[in-house]
Amino acid sequence: MAYKVAVFAGDGIGTEVIAEALEVLKVVEKRFSLAFTCEKALAGGCSIDAHGVALTDSALRVANESDAVLLGAVGGPKWDDPKSTVRPEQAILGLRKELSLFANLRPIQVSRHLINSSTLKPEVLQGVDLIVVRELTGGVYYGKPSERRMGASGREAVDTIFYTEGEVARLMRASFELARKRRKKLTSVDKANIMATSRMWREVSHEVAKEYPDVQYEDVLVDAMAMHLIRRPKDFDVIAAENMFGDILTDEASMLAGSMGLLPSASLGEGKKGLYEPIHGTAPDIAGQNKANPLAAILSTALMLRMSFDQEQAAQAIEKAVDDVLASGYRTGDIAQPECRLVSCTEMGKLVREQLQKQ
Repeated sequence: MAYKVAVFAGDGIGTEVIAEALEVLKVVEKRFSLAFTCEKALAGGCSIDAHGVALTDSALRVANESDAVLLGAVGGPKWDDPKSTVRPEQAILGLRKELSLFANLRPIQVSRHLINSSTLKPEVLQGVDLIVVRELTGGVYYGKPSERRMGASGREAVDTIFYTEGEVARLMRASFELARKRRKKLTSVDKANIMATSRMWREVSHEVAKEYPDVQYEDVLVDAMAMHLIRRPKDFDVIAAENMFGDILTDEASMLAGSMGLLPSASLGEGKKGLYEPIHGTAPDIAGQNKANPLAAILSTALMLRMSFDQEQAAQAIEKAVDDVLASGYRTGDIAQPECRLVSCTEMGKLVREQLQKQ
């Protein structure tokens, strides 16, 4: 069977890290007798430059006809005009909406080889293994109206947070199902003391929780959660959050592992098709310099193999290869440590492929 993968490398270091991920996929293909057909398309700033929009209909067609989507990163200073009506981020929002991807899974595991890369104390980080489930298709990123305008006193701007009970319920059920497969603990994040949407979120979450009596459940306010992730991260297993809260908290949580360059993500809907991407951005300060960390993109392919293709053995092989490379002391600049072996983006990708071939 041949799996069809839509590849959107995007902008900045997205092109560099996705190139290494695809090379790793070639090794997996040979080692596990799999077949991948990868079709590339433009998304983000590069699509704006070429076509005037962040995501064309033909690019959407490529995504729709695939079994999974692999994405790099989009955006950069070139397209960062706050007055522009066409922005690179519209590509990501468009893909999520078109493919009905409502749950973004971001696993946070602290590698024993990198426990000193974080600014937090090792005793705080030891044993951290959590996953954030972020709602993707509702909230302030999609709510209308969202606009700038002139008012009686000058410039005004408005954004709208909107959720339906169905959107909350399906996200919470996905979170509870995931918790059942892990340590059976779920933390729901909201701002119910202030926001009407959060009060409905909490109400619906409590209703869904009754369907899962075997899972320990708790509500935590988002500002408290931001503190707890730094003070006692090992206490958490699965964390469910609305769109913006999840976006912010996962960027914070990435620092537990030492760098955004280490963390993959999966955006999923009702079926097997998913969108897989590193959580980092385009890093324009190092783009084109062969300094990027490709491990998050490589680990995103492992999630793709596991979640969309049911290839658990291949997924574990990639994860072991990454662990073996880190155990050998190789580091890109973002996770560099004293006496480590500093390598480039392409060198790190090559090292992972060599470990895969040795297994």
